[in-house]
Amino acid sequence: MDIFRSRDFTGEKPWASKLITNMNGITIRLHWSDKPYVWHVNDGKEVFAVLDGCVEMFFKTGGRTESTLLESGDIFYASEGTEHVAHPIGEARILVVESEGSI
Repeated sequence: MDIFRSRDFTGEKPWASKLITNMNGITIRLHWSDKPYVWHVNDGKEVFAVLDGCVEMFFKTGGRTESTLLESGDIFYASEGTEHVAHPIGEARILVVESEGSI
């Protein structure tokens, strides 16, 4: 058993992460960042839950770029093939659930 205090987690570089667990090839990681990630498409589905802070999530649908503001408690689900990028507004802590080895 472990307890993780997400608000206390920081990293030495943007998008630093702590592996919480791996459940049969599905990883659950706690991330910290204060900088944008890169545009990407995961190797499967992804659940992105903002635990602390705010993140502007950009995503492409039908050839158009859209965005939404995610605040603490909000969850973004990226289905397979969803191109997206997260831009934290200040510091943010995010719980990410995805296939092992996914970017």
